[in-house]
Amino acid sequence: MNRKNKLNLINIGGKLIGADQSVFIIAEAGVNHNGRLDLALKLIDEAAKAGADAIKFQTFRAEQVVTESGKMAEYQKKNIGKSESQISMLKKLELNEKYYPRLIKYALKRKIIFLSTPHGGFESVDFLNKIGIPAFKFGSGDLTNLPLLEYAAKFRRPMIVSAGMATLDEIKEAVRTIRKAGNNKIVILHCTTDYPCPLEEVNLSAMAEIAKKTGVLTGYSDHTLGSQVAVMASALGACMIEKHLTLDKNIPGPDHKASANPEEFKAMVGQVRKVKLIMGSPAKKPSKNELAYIPVVRKSVVSAASIKKGETFNKINLAIKRPGTGLAPKYFLKIIGKTAKKNIKAGRLIKKNDY
Repeated sequence: MNRKNKLNLINIGGKLIGADQSVFIIAEAGVNHNGRLDLALKLIDEAAKAGADAIKFQTFRAEQVVTESGKMAEYQKKNIGKSESQISMLKKLELNEKYYPRLIKYALKRKIIFLSTPHGGFESVDFLNKIGIPAFKFGSGDLTNLPLLEYAAKFRRPMIVSAGMATLDEIKEAVRTIRKAGNNKIVILHCTTDYPCPLEEVNLSAMAEIAKKTGVLTGYSDHTLGSQVAVMASALGACMIEKHLTLDKNIPGPDHKASANPEEFKAMVGQVRKVKLIMGSPAKKPSKNELAYIPVVRKSVVSAASIKKGETFNKINLAIKRPGTGLAPKYFLKIIGKTAKKNIKAGRLIKKNDY
């Protein structure tokens, strides 16, 4: 590990996040529990079985998030099948704070890190800080909520911020705000705020630009269907992948249809885990298995015909053929014009003491 990568390591719940580490995968339960403890516990189960590093919920009371006049997003209307006020919808999706001790204890038992987004603002930050959340994860809607980011940053916990709908300047401003508060443990998740997100709006190239212009760790919050974009993001250097998880896409609610079911999520985790293995290192050298092929597949300088002592080597009596256990082809032209020091049978590997 080089010094730069070591300096950029972030510890969340005992797991290191950084360029040389395994991709940190967050199962975004979000509000897919529909306010029910039993569903929340099952989501922890499925995330753990899938191999995710963390399970994440959202902490809020509806009145902390939206006014009475707030309208539902179009995707929410479509997925729920009706239109109502946003506050009415959110009230049904609140996760009661009294459930948290049991959820945290169960996540610990299942060996998965428990996270939650302080969706309810300052009060939610205080609550999550009090219960010892290992990191704060902010949704895209709060990237421009600089007072909230500044407040949370002062607790010195890692700050994960999604960047949907954001410009690069807005991302820079958020990063500056967090740093100014004395916190440099930052991960920005590139994402597109659309559920599901069409492939033509992913703009995955922006992830590297965010990293380049801000100097912070970057990852990807995936709202697309399937796993191909998450896998591509991992190959492009994402240190963290977040994706919505549901128990069943047909459960009523705003996010279920755009979420991965347990089978899909587990498949995505497996594919992402293979990326690091496949990417290897920047060093270009023969692999362990390739070493056995070198003498078989490569070629050497050989005698194309019988050559008598004192005869001059030329392009007629020399050739380049397998196996690759003799002089490499690069010596072919250097041998041309030299004199044979001994008799050489046809089809024999040429040696340095032959000329």
